[in-house]
Amino acid sequence: MQDEVRLEMKPNMAARGYVDGAWWPRSHDPAVEFPGLVLAMSPWVGPVVRVSYHLDDWDKTRRELSVEGWSVTLVGLPTLEAHTIVVTGPNQRRMMLLVVPPGTPGGAARAVLRSAAGSDSVASVAEILASNGVQLDRRTAPGPVAWA
Repeated sequence: MQDEVRLEMKPNMAARGYVDGAWWPRSHDPAVEFPGLVLAMSPWVGPVVRVSYHLDDWDKTRRELSVEGWSVTLVGLPTLEAHTIVVTGPNQRRMMLLVVPPGTPGGAARAVLRSAAGSDSVASVAEILASNGVQLDRRTAPGPVAWA
């Protein structure tokens, strides 16, 4: 049984930065992790209709997920920046989240969550992860972003 979703979002009046918050999933399994995220993100974007994720960050999954009676389209993209996820609600309302790698030690992961959700944070994904001691190899280093 999973605990609460480990998610921190910027306050409404925060500086407009690269990400809108951060999420720390427990695994790389979208079927297990995405339903909780979808429910947790509804206050920010409305009923989530789409989740776009970096293809290499997650295990293979179906293209559609049912969460409490509504259908959510899952789109894995190799061009979306590593360690990010884009949650889209009705009317194309989107929020980009930094995804803390699941195996990250607790102290570093919580520091990343706080940094990404800071009201004055405008740092990139790579800067936030590096400044909090999360080391990435070349294969998982953040790259160019492409909106889904």
